[in-house]
Amino acid sequence: MEVGILRDIVIIFGLSTFVNFIFTRLKIPTIIGYLFTGVIVGPKLLGWLGSAHDIELIAEIGVVLLMFSIGMEYSLNHLLKIRRTVILGGFLQLALTTAFIMLVAHWYELNWTASLFIGFMTALSSTAVVLKILQERSELSSNYGRTVVGILIFQDIIIIPLMLFTPLLGDAPADVSGQFIWLLIKAVVIIAFVYSANKWLVPWLLHVIALTRNQELFFMSVLLICLAVAMLTHEMGMSLAFGAFLGGLMISGSTYSHNAFGNIIPFKDTFTSFFFVSIGMLLDVPFVLNHIGIVLITVVLVWVIKVMWAGFTAFVLGHTFRGTVMVGIALGQVGEFSFILAKLGIDYKVIDTYHYQLFLAVAVITMAMSPFTIKIAKPLANRLLRLNLPPTLVNGLFPLKEMEVPELSRHLVLIGKDSRALNLSVMAKHMKLPYLSIIFDPEIVRKRQLKGEMVIYGDAQNEPILEKAHIDTAEVVVVSIGDLITAMAVVDKVRHMNKKAFIIVRAKKVDDIENLYALGADQVIPEEFETSIDLFERIMKKYLVPNSKIVSTIAKIRDHHYGIFMDKNHYKTVSLIRDVPNIDVVAIKVPNHSPLAGKTLAEMSFRQTFGVNLASIRRKNDIIDHIGPDTKLLAGDVCYVLGKPENTAIAIEMIESCSMEGTEQEETEVVHEE
Repeated sequence: MEVGILRDIVIIFGLSTFVNFIFTRLKIPTIIGYLFTGVIVGPKLLGWLGSAHDIELIAEIGVVLLMFSIGMEYSLNHLLKIRRTVILGGFLQLALTTAFIMLVAHWYELNWTASLFIGFMTALSSTAVVLKILQERSELSSNYGRTVVGILIFQDIIIIPLMLFTPLLGDAPADVSGQFIWLLIKAVVIIAFVYSANKWLVPWLLHVIALTRNQELFFMSVLLICLAVAMLTHEMGMSLAFGAFLGGLMISGSTYSHNAFGNIIPFKDTFTSFFFVSIGMLLDVPFVLNHIGIVLITVVLVWVIKVMWAGFTAFVLGHTFRGTVMVGIALGQVGEFSFILAKLGIDYKVIDTYHYQLFLAVAVITMAMSPFTIKIAKPLANRLLRLNLPPTLVNGLFPLKEMEVPELSRHLVLIGKDSRALNLSVMAKHMKLPYLSIIFDPEIVRKRQLKGEMVIYGDAQNEPILEKAHIDTAEVVVVSIGDLITAMAVVDKVRHMNKKAFIIVRAKKVDDIENLYALGADQVIPEEFETSIDLFERIMKKYLVPNSKIVSTIAKIRDHHYGIFMDKNHYKTVSLIRDVPNIDVVAIKVPNHSPLAGKTLAEMSFRQTFGVNLASIRRKNDIIDHIGPDTKLLAGDVCYVLGKPENTAIAIEMIESCSMEGTEQEETEVVHEE
């Protein structure tokens, strides 16, 4: 039995595991590990692999699965929304980069035909590398991420005409005009098919299969759709990767897209690793060493030119200076589809072997640089913003209208652009609470401002932005930022500017709590733990556990989990709520027609009856804090009571049951402050 391909897979897996273990300890991205593995085992260095062609086939499957998963994350409706970025942005970036690279290539003593071809190859960026990095950084849906995706989609589409155009630049004659018209006809047919399948066929098909409750059948059906559409587009003269992307778009319209995405992920990651290994295998190490000077100069030239024109494209599309820099750097590498063009260029003698090897070296090196350059993009943009740059360059061609912020006090400030912060702003507006949002995404800000929301654009790490939001007079500040370092910087600035504000912070992990408390946060909500609490609460309700018992149990769990932070002196002032770990403050509204209305505290024996202390009463806009036995409760009063969680839960239930004795029952409003 022939086991050559199995032997090669074992070698790749074994070496990749070792290399990535080292790189992970050094905090170097795994993509670099795969490229490095390919360089080591490639024919130009150790030559350990005997079936390079088979490895390339496996790599092709990896690209197909990668594009398929990306298609599932982007619906047709989303692509229609970014059509301006895809068409205008993609064309502008390709045309400008190609033209400039063509001039530089001619300086390398290449003829105009070869220079134009080199320009086409170099203008393309790596969809596989960039989108994998953006996925890992959760930045696909960011403002600059949407622009990057739009330009990459255009590049993936334009590769087909470029492949048809290549024979014209070489020795082989071809009826390109006839082929191009035929290609347009096929493109219209397949787009119509994808649209109808996305809207009707695939959702119905997946629903029928899901009803069988056979997970294996469901996964096989999803994989079949991916490979079938990829093969269809390949037979029609388009790339497998583009077909897989269309297959993903077809599934994205179904309610089962998330389940399908979860099934594909493990296979996508495995096969994609082979793609990066195969790219590394193409690098001719002796050639690079023998021509190290020209290789490094070319790498710098290509990277700078690509960053410059991609950034200019982002600027034309309306990005701020920070977005311009981040888009430019994200598209600074040479793409994987350029290798396909390069192979055609050799076959049709458009370029010679020397320039082919030089191109491969530049492409592999720029791809390997990408994880590092993308990581430094934002810090670099922030440093450049310290320079005295023109306002038009800083704010973009379509700056946001200056939001007139009125004088605010005791208001709510929401910092963050994630769904949680955005939902909180909707709730605050509904409750007519005085609030203001700080969002670091101009597109979201523009949409929210058009809806009449009080929102300003800016980075909350900058004190002028916080000053504009009147952070010094805010009563509650919510920081909902995924990145821990950024969240810590914001909390530190807010606490420095407002010693009394109650700061609530969303954290990803429980391990982040201590750092945020140390900087002055009043309450840190770790997602992973609080999600478990929420699930546990729903489970107990399903088992019909009394509400008072649920509240008491959850309070004890939280106290046990967060108790280690209660003993630390995070605050300079004494607070009953913060310093007494097992006390709740609950606000309870006295309903209309309640039998409690009109009675004094002595008449109802408030403390003995409800087991809690009445601290103060809010009556309309007035606060009554001098509470005595003769104090009366009126309908609509909000009573602020203190007590242990289990006692406050009982008080809530008792007041609710009292309200049922009246002629009209109202919903009791409860607000917990822990």
